[in-house]
Amino acid sequence: MTHAPGTHILLVSAQAAANLLPALDPQMKPAEAVLLVSSKMQRQAEALEHVLRETGVKTQRVMLDNEHDFNALERNLLDLATQREGQHIALNVTGGTKLMALAAQSIAEAAGWDVFYVDVDTDEVIWLGKNAPPRRKLTEQLRLRHYLMGYGYRLRGGIQRPQVAPRQQTLIDTLLMQIGSLEKPLAQLNWLAQSAEDKGRLDVELDPQQQDSRSLEALLRHFEDAGVLRIDGARLSFNGKNQLDFAKGGWLEHHVFHTVSRLTGELGIRDKAANLEVTDANDVRNELDVAFMARNRLFLIECKTARMDKPEAPKANDTLFKLAEICRRVGGLGTRGMLASYRSLRDAEKRLAQALNIELVCGAELVRLDEKLKAWVRR
Repeated sequence: MTHAPGTHILLVSAQAAANLLPALDPQMKPAEAVLLVSSKMQRQAEALEHVLRETGVKTQRVMLDNEHDFNALERNLLDLATQREGQHIALNVTGGTKLMALAAQSIAEAAGWDVFYVDVDTDEVIWLGKNAPPRRKLTEQLRLRHYLMGYGYRLRGGIQRPQVAPRQQTLIDTLLMQIGSLEKPLAQLNWLAQSAEDKGRLDVELDPQQQDSRSLEALLRHFEDAGVLRIDGARLSFNGKNQLDFAKGGWLEHHVFHTVSRLTGELGIRDKAANLEVTDANDVRNELDVAFMARNRLFLIECKTARMDKPEAPKANDTLFKLAEICRRVGGLGTRGMLASYRSLRDAEKRLAQALNIELVCGAELVRLDEKLKAWVRR
């Protein structure tokens, strides 16, 4: 291939990335994309069209009569080949069903179309057929917004890239270096912050036992020195909604995002964000603590500071299942998930995370988060 084809033929499936990546690659970007769509994939086609049009690629949708009937598929594709005779066309056979790919490739050979496949493990385009050019890496171009749009998700409130003040960074360093001794009082602070939030308030009363706790008092002084809260006798007041969120666990999200930001150049991170809110076509909302694009893949990190072993608390197993499901729905099969937890998990929970392909960085491992991230992204 010496130049980009005028048209891409795309087989629409639930995995948008394999169609989206080559269509937006500078060396392959077509003027137009024709989407071959089964009755079950209309919503996915709509999401793909939205991204392509926004990035300057015209689209046409061709509905397939029956994706389970090889002869019907060939007829649909033959009609398309007749309409497009003489045009420079490339067929992407990565998506769709196997039957769709076989029918499309048989027509492509007869019509003289170029044919390629995207190897999602290596991010390479493989051209098929005789005298095909060598495989090559796709250019890393995708931003978070377009990637998420390709899977039918809309961003609420835009993309946030938060910064922390120096004294808040000092607090975060203290929390990480003293994980063992601060685990219990931090659980109490989480509970207090959640209680205030549940009542729609920015203040909460300490009970006598909490007032007598020296470890809690020492922790609250650290947060007070960082400008997060104020202590007046038995009354604990947060200095605004953002500071309440910071005390409730947002500090760990800041640490994770700050570490990701420091590694942006080294790991080739293309785009990153914290506290993303996305909604699907049914207006179901998902919150993503930290998200970034690297190697044309979506990486999602869930951050937890609260205890997950109390009856009223979200269980670690539930958190892991939820994260695995979000990875599958929001970004497809190539998406990777990580749980960053201030507290260690039990052996059974660690085995579940491994089975769900969720990376873990827990307890004292958070101090070495940069090493963990490097190994995770490069794997």
